[in-house]
Amino acid sequence: MPDPDRPHTTRAQAPSDALILAAIERAARHHPKGARAIPAWTILEHLGIRERSPGARHVRSRLPALCAAGSLERARRHGVAAWELTGLGLRRLRRARRGGEDVLLPEAPQHQVWRIARTTAEQEIERFRADVRARLAHANKLLDAGEPPPSDAWFELAEQLRWSCRRLASASYCLSEWREPDDDRADVDERLDPHDERLAPQERARRRARRAGRRNLRLWDQRP
Repeated sequence: MPDPDRPHTTRAQAPSDALILAAIERAARHHPKGARAIPAWTILEHLGIRERSPGARHVRSRLPALCAAGSLERARRHGVAAWELTGLGLRRLRRARRGGEDVLLPEAPQHQVWRIARTTAEQEIERFRADVRARLAHANKLLDAGEPPPSDAWFELAEQLRWSCRRLASASYCLSEWREPDDDRADVDERLDPHDERLAPQERARRRARRAGRRNLRLWDQRP
């Protein structure tokens, strides 16, 4: 959980070295693939600092210094410089926490993604439900038409109805089923449900495949 007294916006002041170490520690903990070396842009994201700002320049200047001091180790990931906490850096961070130094981070990026998805779903779900109702009503009109509609009308409606239902399913998941992320681990959608273990393997696989993209809000506006 983020500190409720911490803003979700960019920090105005330059972060301390201990806070930079804390951001790297959390970024590694939240990395979906368990990477320990973190690029600068991700560190800035966890600090709540914009890429092109005085705070960002300060952080980038401190990373080599922390490396020289033995708190960080420099690595490369896919050709990009990345920074990993050393044992010395972790001990330094622990001392800072025990000493009462301010190392509280702003809202984690993964928590912000969850919060925005939940809020957006809450705002949009009734509109999405109305859209599905309208398309079902149109299907009934086609069924009751005196002259059978051409096949293309059904093909088009099938695409539209599938998209509308998937959008509603995604919003329903974001609003009611996506659990608030735990700050101790990465929030990765494994596309699993607690009841899946009761299903046959083939049905489990089908359901997991259907759940692909259920957290992707960008798909809500990609009309067929």
